[in-house]
Amino acid sequence: MGKSGSGKSTLLNCLGLIDTPNEGTIIIDGEKVSALSQKEKADIRCKKIGYIFQNFFLEEHYSVERNVELPLIITGLHKKERKKRITNCLECVGMTHKRKQLAKNLSGGEKQRVCIARALSNQPEILLADEPCGNLDSENTNNIMKILTQLHQEGKTIVLVTHSLEEAEYADRKILMKDGMNIENEENYIS
Repeated sequence: MGKSGSGKSTLLNCLGLIDTPNEGTIIIDGEKVSALSQKEKADIRCKKIGYIFQNFFLEEHYSVERNVELPLIITGLHKKERKKRITNCLECVGMTHKRKQLAKNLSGGEKQRVCIARALSNQPEILLADEPCGNLDSENTNNIMKILTQLHQEGKTIVLVTHSLEEAEYADRKILMKDGMNIENEENYIS
């Protein structure tokens, strides 16, 4: 948590191996990732990290199914296995009935669920969620947070960036950021 400009999204981009931190070390599965090549980092992103974006970044003229399939195509997964994973991911977020719909025809809550399904398609261990409910009404926010909670209970690591105290209440651990730093014990946000 933190105000705009506090470094939340930058932290996610560092954890997601998109940006390189100025200092400190990121270790994933015991491996110091700063020493890896860009290709090796991209491989980790494809296999171990799923990104849930606030603004969805769906291909509007593609179907729900095709949007979820895109990361699987990039990794070279066989078509039969892709279809199986797409179905599983869409079931997880309750969107199988919309699989043939174009993304542009979905509501904000539906787009966010497709974004989550896409992030899950490569079966990542880590999900990075950058304000995933920022554009949603309270009902859709509750639905998205329930999905993220369930994924965490299934063993996924979830790193959630939010401004919302209500969304933060779902977290096991809260970190308040200011100027790119973790603020210890300010307003009891850190646990």
